[in-house]
Amino acid sequence: MTVEYHWLEGQYSRLPTLVADLVRRRVAVIATPGNNAATLAAKAVTATIPIVFAVGDDPVKLGLVASLARPGGNATGINFFSQEVIAKRLGLLHELVPKAVRVAVLVNPANASSAETALREVQEAAPILGLQIVVLNASTSGEIDAAFATLVRERADALFVGPDSFLGSRRVQFATLAARDRIPAAYFGREHVEAGGLMSYGTISTDWYRQVGIYTGSILKGAKPADLPVVQSVRFEFLINLQTAKALGLDVPPMLLARTDEVIE
Repeated sequence: MTVEYHWLEGQYSRLPTLVADLVRRRVAVIATPGNNAATLAAKAVTATIPIVFAVGDDPVKLGLVASLARPGGNATGINFFSQEVIAKRLGLLHELVPKAVRVAVLVNPANASSAETALREVQEAAPILGLQIVVLNASTSGEIDAAFATLVRERADALFVGPDSFLGSRRVQFATLAARDRIPAAYFGREHVEAGGLMSYGTISTDWYRQVGIYTGSILKGAKPADLPVVQSVRFEFLINLQTAKALGLDVPPMLLARTDEVIE
C-alpha cells in the first residue's frame, strides 16, 4: 500500500486538476482532513471512490452525505464544527478584550464555502455583542501583510481569523504581525497560540485526524462509506497565551482564565 500526501499551500485553484488525477488513477481512498474545499472537489468528480473527510461545516448541508447516521454514498468522516463555534470564539475574544468595538474579520475567499459561512456566523453574532465588523480577505502571505496594513489603517481594535487550512499554516506570520501592530487576535486552532497568538477556541485537531485515519483503515479493509456514520467532535479547547496578553497590556479576567483548558506562559 502506498500513501500519497498532497499539499495545496493555499492554491485552491489546483484542486480540480489534483482530484481529477486521483480519480483517473483509481486510488483506493481519498482522505481530505480539515478541508471543505478539497472534500467538495473530490465529491464533485467521483461517486464511487471512497472519500473520508474532516469538515468544519455540516456535511449534510454541504451535500456530502444524506444524513449523519446513514451517509448513503461514497463519503463519510467527521464534522469538527469549526463554523458552529465561531460565535462562541467571538464571545470569548469580547470577554478577553472588552474595550474592543471594531473587529477585523479575516477570511480566505479562495476557500469560498468556509469564508461565506464564517462571515455569516460572525455578522449574526457581532450585533449581540455590540461589535462592528470590518471584513478582510487574504489568500496569500502577501495579502496577509496587506490585510494587517488595512486593519491598522481602519483602526481595528482586534482581529478574528476565520477557519482555513492556509491561514492556519501562516501562524508564525500572524503572530509576528499581530505583535508588531499590537493587535489582539483570536484563532481557530491551538497551533496559533503555541506560535505566539493570543487565544484560540475550537475542536482538538488530533481527534479528527485520528478519526480520518481510523475510517480510512476500515475502508481499506472492506468497509463501505455508506455504512460508517459521520462522527461529530465532542472535545473543544480554549487556550490563552499569557505572555502575549501581557505584551499587549491585557489583564485576563480571573473568571475567564479559570475557563481555559490550557494557559501558555
